[in-house]
Amino acid sequence: MQHVSLRLNFLLFLLLVHCQTSVGLEEVDKVSVEVIVNSSPCSTTCGLGMKTQTLCLLKDSEMAMEEDVSSKDETQVSDKCRVRKVPCLEAWQCGLRTMTVTSGQRVEINCLGEVMEAMGRFSWRLLWRYARGIISSDDSLFVRWEAPQLDRIILDPVSEKDAGTYCCDVQDTTFRRVKRVYWGVRVLPAGVINLDYENSLAQWESTGNQQNQTMSDQQDHRMTFLYMVLLSLALAGVGAGLMLLGVYWTVKRRKQKHFDRCS
Repeated sequence: MQHVSLRLNFLLFLLLVHCQTSVGLEEVDKVSVEVIVNSSPCSTTCGLGMKTQTLCLLKDSEMAMEEDVSSKDETQVSDKCRVRKVPCLEAWQCGLRTMTVTSGQRVEINCLGEVMEAMGRFSWRLLWRYARGIISSDDSLFVRWEAPQLDRIILDPVSEKDAGTYCCDVQDTTFRRVKRVYWGVRVLPAGVINLDYENSLAQWESTGNQQNQTMSDQQDHRMTFLYMVLLSLALAGVGAGLMLLGVYWTVKRRKQKHFDRCS
């Protein structure tokens, strides 16, 4: 009796497995399988961005479960498609960016960007660091910087002591780093209008040439005036000498005539 009951239980088990397998195959035939037929580039070259994908249904879902979906040609893709936007990450290193401002301006450094702000500011963990007075990406030169706005640094008004490099690290909720960027800030004294180095250099050289030309002209005028003064003095000296010589000869002649009369 025990052997009979064991055989019956085993047969019932096989029947149950067969029924479940049949139901599973029927459900697989009803599964909709989508394949990505088009994808746009990531909206950012570094940090988290967004890209647009077009997904279409396959005509034979059961065959798609058995074969490689990526090898499907367009004839096996149906015209039932949809478009979706998904996050993308090409690289988390954004490198060093620089800006030049004048003292007294308002400077805002945004770490997240439009895409990450749209996903929620509190979806990220941010760490700010600062290297005072230098433009560098050497991490050994940075110290912790507390930013009241968390996602951005606002310097209003900026001063020359704020010059340096600001670094921002961004992590998602799983502590995965998704962005690092350095901002090098140069602060010029107030009153400097043109921040274009090449134009400023050209203007400086032009101004220097004009100043040198003016100084040269002034020196030429001074030398001419000095020559005229010396010439005048020389002529005056010659004239005075001739006058003295004339007086001398006049006096000598009178003395000679007086001597002749007396003799």
